Amino acid sequence: MIKSTDRFANLLEQLANRKQQVYDYLFKSEYAAKFAPPHIKDAAFSYLKLGGKSLRPAVLMISCGAVGGDEQVAIPAAAGIEVYHTWTLVHDDIIDRDDRRRGAPTVHVEFAARGAQEFGFKDGEAEHYGHVIGILAGDVQQSWSYMLFHEMYKKYGINPALVLNLVGELATHVQLLLVEGETLDVQYAKRDVVALSEDLVVEMLRKKTGVLYEFAGRAGATIGLDDATMKSPIISDIAEFCSKCGTAFQLQDDVLGVVGQTAQTGKPVGADIREGKKTLIVYRALLNATDDQRRVLLSTIGNLNATTEQIERATKLLLDLGGVEYTQNLATRMVEEAITHIKDVPPSSNKNLLHEWAEYLIDRAR
Repeated sequence: MIKSTDRFANLLEQLANRKQQVYDYLFKSEYAAKFAPPHIKDAAFSYLKLGGKSLRPAVLMISCGAVGGDEQVAIPAAAGIEVYHTWTLVHDDIIDRDDRRRGAPTVHVEFAARGAQEFGFKDGEAEHYGHVIGILAGDVQQSWSYMLFHEMYKKYGINPALVLNLVGELATHVQLLLVEGETLDVQYAKRDVVALSEDLVVEMLRKKTGVLYEFAGRAGATIGLDDATMKSPIISDIAEFCSKCGTAFQLQDDVLGVVGQTAQTGKPVGADIREGKKTLIVYRALLNATDDQRRVLLSTIGNLNATTEQIERATKLLLDLGGVEYTQNLATRMVEEAITHIKDVPPSSNKNLLHEWAEYLIDRAR
C-alpha cells in the first residue's frame, strides 16, 4: 500500500516551498515591528512561530499561477490570509476553551501563565488576562492581515482597485460569514439533534471554514488575472472549487477530532467530544443510535469533565454507528464535485497541484 507521504510527495514539497516563501515574508514584516507591548507582539507571533499546514496561502498562490499569474506578487496576499486565519484560531481557542494548539499551549493559556508569573495575577485574574491578550492579539493580527494585502500595491504596484476590492470582500463578506458560522457552531452544541439537519450542519461548516478557502482561491485568481472586477468566470470556478474543498477539509478535520491522536491534531484526544461539537459525525451517529446508545453519547458529548473511559466509549459509538464513515464519504463526494468546477482551467502544473490538493484533503483522515 502506498503511503500518503509518498503519494503526495510532490504536493507536500510544493506546499512547503510556498509556506517558506510566505513565512520569510511575514517574519521580515516592517509593520509587525510596531507591535507593542511585548506580550502583544509575542502573542501575535505565537502560532506563526509554531507553524501550521499553511494550506490557505498556498492555495492562493497556486490559484494565481493556475490562471497564468506571477505567484511572487501574490505573496503579500498569501501572507495576509495566513495571518487572517491565525487570528481566527486565537479567538476560536478562547471560544472553545481549548488549551493546546499545534502541540503547545494556546495563546490565552500561555499568557494566563505569563500574567501570573510576571504581573502576579491570581487564579481568575490570570485567566482573564490570558483572554484579554488573546482577544487583543487577534485584533492586531486582523489589522496586520489587511496591511499585508495593502503591500501588494505598496511594493508591487498592483492595481489599487483590485487590492481595495479584495480587502473589502475579506472585511465584509468573509468576516460576516465566518462569525456567523462560529456563532452557529456554539449554538448547535446546545441544540437537540432533532432540531438540526445535515444541510444545517454542512452549511455551518461552509461558513466557518469553506468561505476562507473560497476567498483564497478567488483572491489568487483575481491577482493572477489582474481583474479588479473579479467577474471572470474562471475566478468564480476556482472560488467554488476551493469552497467545496475547504468544507470537505473541515469534515475531515472533524473526523481527525474523533479518531486522530494528539501528535496528529495538536489537541488532546477527545477535545471535540468534550466541547460538545455537533459535527456531522455526531448528528449521523445520534440518528442511528438506540435509546441506550443515545444516552451514553449525550452524557459524554459536551461534558468537559468526561473521563478517558467515557471518551473511548463515545468514540467507539461514533465509529460503530456510522458517523465517521458517513462523514468521510460525504467529504469524498464533495471533493469530486469540486474538481468539476475547474475543468475549464487551462492545463498546467498548478492546475495539477489543485487536483492533488483536493485528493490530499480527503486522504489525510483515512
